[in-house]
Amino acid sequence: MDLNQVTVPAQNVEKSVEFYRLLGLRQITDAPHYARFELPEGNSTFSVHQTDHVAPGAGAVVYFETSRLDELVEELKEKGLHFSQEPADQSWLWREARLKDPSGNEICLYYAGENRKNPPWRISPAQS
Repeated sequence: MDLNQVTVPAQNVEKSVEFYRLLGLRQITDAPHYARFELPEGNSTFSVHQTDHVAPGAGAVVYFETSRLDELVEELKEKGLHFSQEPADQSWLWREARLKDPSGNEICLYYAGENRKNPPWRISPAQS
């Protein structure tokens, strides 16, 4: 099994498209209610779908990994994006920065490298 795509709700697809293109995603479909993107690396896609309401509070968090985390955050801040969390090392061995998209969906830009799939506390195949 492989992860094909993730879709998040968008109250304004046009503003969401602008936001995700700023992050570096390449738009591959365009409709008034929907847009899909390719990521710069890998085969997964990401999309936004028009909705009238986005649930407030804790929900899903979308993680985009980049080895250029600190540089990318500075570039995005220069383009006017606001981060709720600046890049910081976390106890789970990832470096993360956080921001919200125009609809309030939480986005985490991070770098984990080898620790993403192989942290020191990874369970053995026999345990899974």
